[in-house]
Amino acid sequence: MRPVDPRLVRYATAARGFLVVTAAIVLAQTGVIVGFAWALTSALVGAIGGRPASELWPYVGVAASLVLLRGLLMVASERVSARGAAVASLQLREKLVAAVARLGPRWLTGRNTATLATTAGHGLEALDAYFGRYLPQLVATAITMPILIGAIALADPLSGLIVVLTIPLIPIFMVLIGLATRSVQQKQYRTLGRLAARFADTVEGLGTLKAFGRQHRAADTIETVTRDYKRETMTVLRVSFLSGFALEFLASISVAIIAVTIGFRLLAGDLSLLVGLFVLLLAPEAYLPLRQVGVQFHAASEGVAATNEIFDALDAARTTSIPDAETSATGSTVALHEVRVDRGAHRMPRVSLSVGPGEVVLVTGPSGVGKSSSIAALLGYAEYEGDVRVDGVAVPHARGAVAWAGQRPGLVSGTVEANVALGSAADSAAIATALADAGAADIDPATPLGAGGSGLSGGQAQRVAVARALYRARVAGAPVLVLDEPSSALDATTEAHLWATLRREADAGRGVLLVSHRPSARAIADRVVNLHPPRESPGSVASAGAEATLPGDSRVARGGRS
Repeated sequence: MRPVDPRLVRYATAARGFLVVTAAIVLAQTGVIVGFAWALTSALVGAIGGRPASELWPYVGVAASLVLLRGLLMVASERVSARGAAVASLQLREKLVAAVARLGPRWLTGRNTATLATTAGHGLEALDAYFGRYLPQLVATAITMPILIGAIALADPLSGLIVVLTIPLIPIFMVLIGLATRSVQQKQYRTLGRLAARFADTVEGLGTLKAFGRQHRAADTIETVTRDYKRETMTVLRVSFLSGFALEFLASISVAIIAVTIGFRLLAGDLSLLVGLFVLLLAPEAYLPLRQVGVQFHAASEGVAATNEIFDALDAARTTSIPDAETSATGSTVALHEVRVDRGAHRMPRVSLSVGPGEVVLVTGPSGVGKSSSIAALLGYAEYEGDVRVDGVAVPHARGAVAWAGQRPGLVSGTVEANVALGSAADSAAIATALADAGAADIDPATPLGAGGSGLSGGQAQRVAVARALYRARVAGAPVLVLDEPSSALDATTEAHLWATLRREADAGRGVLLVSHRPSARAIADRVVNLHPPRESPGSVASAGAEATLPGDSRVARGGRS
């Protein structure tokens, strides 16, 4: 770890102000240290020399006042550091959230969200030690050490030379120990990320694991990772204790060398007691800031080790040009033009389709042909080739023009009403209407839901998700509804009710893009886009352009409406 990571200070701009205040406090503390050493030395030497008490009391009073002032400055420094650390960490967290929102779901798909959540939570909390203790101590070292070494050298050049020669030993050992600390700290934090990801995956799939009798194996895996984390944590602590001992030992030996040389020179009469005692009082203070840097280095290393993923997001958001698609994507017609999403080695067909006002476009085809992937490209959730267009204008994604419900309901903890109104102001009457139109009139909007929407059956959760899309389309004015297999968990009666609702939405002027395997969906469709796996022939490119005339790749047919 570098003494100061410039990215931390660059992104946490609030840290700059409190570092300036800290520097002013440290400068005052340094003056207090020198003044106290001189006042106490003068009082002790005067007492040994037999000076009257009336002459010594001013020195004692000054020393006592400086002790009190130093205590007040230490309290002020702690308060400023704590306040600055809290503000800086909050600023980083806000910038991380803004960066993730700017980069969008496409960026998130390639990352473990459990690990990112751990970093944004525990990792940024660990940065409090970096901002609140390590950086202020680094400032104190940069200010206090030169002043104290200069004061020692002015009083006794030989002692100043000893300090200058011995003090580099501490940073040399700090670098060596820091390399070991960084390695074990990063390993520990990677294990913590694995533990968080494993736990989140296990909780999410606990029902499936229980059904197949594999829950004990999952618990054993979590226990194994937990033991690894415990062992690596103890390794970090062991390195920290050893490094603290090494730094204290080096500082003690250095001070001892100065004390021995001063003792011999006092015996030989080559040095006055006033100067010798003054230097002895300042010598430990000269080494103290650097020793404290080593101590705070270990406290800060965990937070710094946790920030790599945060900086990846912040750097990506800063260097990537991302248009404001939410405002540019408003329009009445959305389209895909020669869009293809690649899922590793599995190449999807190219898809071209459009959805205009007042029409229902049904997308069908066998599993794995790219129906949901095309929707993901439309929403900007996947990398793709080709163009996403709104009213003929190419945009990164069309999320601002659509209201969407996917195969997974994506419900969150809270009430059903809060889930339907997610991202919009809650209108109780409109929410009740949306639930009824989605076939969920029997669900009380005040029903509380747990994490992931627990508390509802699969069909109920799916209907709430459709109601949320209807609510957004009506309240936010989204011109196009995009629904991916909205009836997969519904019975025939509820499905027919949903199809009637979608047909009414289209007749009212809204475009509907519907992905469904159900044959009954053809009855409400104005156009049917059949996707087929791409065919490759010599000298040609595999393609399946919807609304094209390429035979064998896609078919556009009229639906069941007359």
